[in-house]
Amino acid sequence: MNKTFSFAITHFSVAFLVTYLLTGDLLLGSLVAIVEPLVNTFAYHIHEKIWNAKMHTGEQKHAPSSKHGSLYFAQHA
Repeated sequence: MNKTFSFAITHFSVAFLVTYLLTGDLLLGSLVAIVEPLVNTFAYHIHEKIWNAKMHTGEQKHAPSSKHGSLYFAQHA
């Protein structure tokens, strides 16, 4: 949990610093540091849902043959 907290502080700091250096505005830097991680978290959630759905359908289409699949190695070990 300490690592997660440390990364969150780093993320907020980078977002604030980059925005502040580009704009010179403390308020805008603060807003971006708060809003960007929230939007990024939502985007990540959507990305994971799409990714998992795509991988699930991809596994059915591209099932390994017995020659290269784990079943082959389990039978010939």
